[in-house]
Amino acid sequence: MIVGRVLRGVGGAIRARPATVALVAGVIVALDALLPPLVLSVFRAPWTFFTFNPWLKSLPAYLASSKPWAEKLDFLSRVALFWFSADGPYGAPEWGFAVDTMDVARFVLTGLLIGIYAALWLERRAARSHAWSARVPGAGGAVGACVSVLGLSTGPCSVVGCGAPVLPVVGLVFAGLSSTTLAVLSQVSRISAIAVVAALLIAIAWLGWQAGQATRQMTERPG
Repeated sequence: MIVGRVLRGVGGAIRARPATVALVAGVIVALDALLPPLVLSVFRAPWTFFTFNPWLKSLPAYLASSKPWAEKLDFLSRVALFWFSADGPYGAPEWGFAVDTMDVARFVLTGLLIGIYAALWLERRAARSHAWSARVPGAGGAVGACVSVLGLSTGPCSVVGCGAPVLPVVGLVFAGLSSTTLAVLSQVSRISAIAVVAALLIAIAWLGWQAGQATRQMTERPG
């Protein structure tokens, strides 16, 4: 019953504002992909190279190959799709930022969740005359959305040029950090990414339940 009410409220908000969901999700995905190299360009060195993975031209042949599908899926979940880098003074890269398929999946998931939250929040604003909207603060979702956007540059990203394959971008911004500090930042970034998704899911469920409750009361209202 509760799950059905949540789904009814979320579904109603998505149907009422599909453009909002798509627009917000698109903006979040773009920020996820572009904000880290912009931050690194400002604080370390401007990027000098960008490319899509040339191997992607071989993707159809790889999918049609005789390799086991388990091996294919494992490889495709880790393959880099595109990357940015900046040349260093001694030939080695000053920094690099690569986005793989799992990164894209995370970007899209986070973007959709924030888009759905935005649709629910706008629906709540549009229904301020109803009692349920006056009682629901919705602060959890707002905090989750803000933390997600503000934390994009410190999220778990595939980077190079810092002595480790995976580091939060903030670890590259501050040159000279110890390996222990970088490892802690990397672990914290992973945990924070999970926490943001969990906060958004909780906020969406709460607002969706309230929206579903309001919809039910309106349908049951006589005359």
